[in-house]
Amino acid sequence: MGEIFRPRADGIDLFVRLTPKAASDALDGVEPTAESLCHLKARVRAAPEKGGPNNTLETLIAKALSVPASSVAVVAGGTARLKTLRARGDPA
Repeated sequence: MGEIFRPRADGIDLFVRLTPKAASDALDGVEPTAESLCHLKARVRAAPEKGGPNNTLETLIAKALSVPASSVAVVAGGTARLKTLRARGDPA
């Protein structure tokens, strides 16, 4: 099984599969994909419009990593379910 994150010199890249319009905001474990990769499963209540799900996801990930929300950003997959988020900080 692949990794759900990739360390960088200034933080990590985290691979996430996002489900919008869920009953609650939560992280739901790891999901393998057909390409032998893995994604962290996340769900948010926000409807898929005007970046709402991405903003909620950034806040959810920041809370889980105990980092400021301003240090987490979606860097790939802005309008797709499979996203890459970058969390800046100490990769350890």
